[in-house]
Amino acid sequence: MRVISTENNWKTLSSETVYENAWLELSHRDVINPSGNKGIYGLVKFKNQAIGVIPLDEEDNIYLVGQYRYAIDEYSWEIPEGGGLLGTDVLEAAKRELKEETGLLAAKWTKLARIHTSNSATNEEGFLYIAEELTQMNAEPEDTEDLQVRKVSLKDAVDMVMKSEITDSLSVCAILMTARLKGI
Repeated sequence: MRVISTENNWKTLSSETVYENAWLELSHRDVINPSGNKGIYGLVKFKNQAIGVIPLDEEDNIYLVGQYRYAIDEYSWEIPEGGGLLGTDVLEAAKRELKEETGLLAAKWTKLARIHTSNSATNEEGFLYIAEELTQMNAEPEDTEDLQVRKVSLKDAVDMVMKSEITDSLSVCAILMTARLKGI
C-alpha cells in the first residue's frame, strides 16, 4: 500500500503584497513547487470568513436571494450569505446575514459544514448553517445589495443546482448537503 504524504511540499522563497483593501490581500510569491522547480504563485487572502445559511421552513422550502454579482457580471440566485471578520463568532455572523438579507430570524441553528471556497487560489473558509423555526421580520440589506428574495422547495433548489442555475459554491454545497440530510 502506498503511503500518502500530507506534508507541505511547497517552499516559499519570497512574498510581496501587490494589492490590499479592507476585504482582501493579494500577494505574489516566488516558490519551489513539490517537484523541486522554481515557480510563482498568486494568493488571495480574505479578511473575512464566508458565511452561508439555508433558511428551511417546516415544509422543506428554502429562501434564495437574487442579486447581480459584479465579479462574474451575472445575476445570481444563492442562499443568504456574507462575511464575518476573522476571529469573530461565525454563528452570530450567520444570524446577522440571514436577518439582513431576508428579514428572517431563526430559533434553531445547525452547523452544516466548513468548506474552502476555491483552495487553489485563496485561503477563504466558508461556514454553512441550516436555520429553522423561522420568523419573518424586515430585511436590512447593505447599500451594496439590491436583493430579491424567493421561496422555493428544497427539491426545486436541487434542480436549479443540477441545471447550473445556481452556481455559487457556498449555495451549491449547502443545498446539496441539506437535501441529502432531508433524504431529497
